[in-house]
Amino acid sequence: MLDLVTGDLQVRTSLVVPQAELRWRFSRSSGPGGQSVNTTDSRAELSYDVQASRALSDVQRERVLSRLGDRLVDGVLTVVASEHRSQLQNRRAALARLSALLREASAPPPRSRRATRPSKAAVQRRLAAKKRRSRTKQTRRDLGD
Repeated sequence: MLDLVTGDLQVRTSLVVPQAELRWRFSRSSGPGGQSVNTTDSRAELSYDVQASRALSDVQRERVLSRLGDRLVDGVLTVVASEHRSQLQNRRAALARLSALLREASAPPPRSRRATRPSKAAVQRRLAAKKRRSRTKQTRRDLGD
């Protein structure tokens, strides 16, 4: 999550986004909250320029760009949080969302499955079960004199 000493965003052990690459914008939030909503800028909008970031390796950048392509506008990923009444809680929510998105998008693809053949015993068990089922159904048949 957020490193409180440096302010950097720890996405995974191999990916730390410096605070200088994150851009914040605050505005008035909609929804419940009474008069407080009309006077405080509690809605938090966090932007991260994936295209120009030096925190990402080339491989990670390609993964993020391809997986989050529909969410990016000119290579910039934007996350909005406005569900809380306080700006601090919305900032934390936006950081958590950005971190989760980047963690998922930059993850390496899963290892491909190695094709295996069923063992001889498994094949024999399957055929024996089919024969038993066949015999069961044969005994139910009406021979019709």
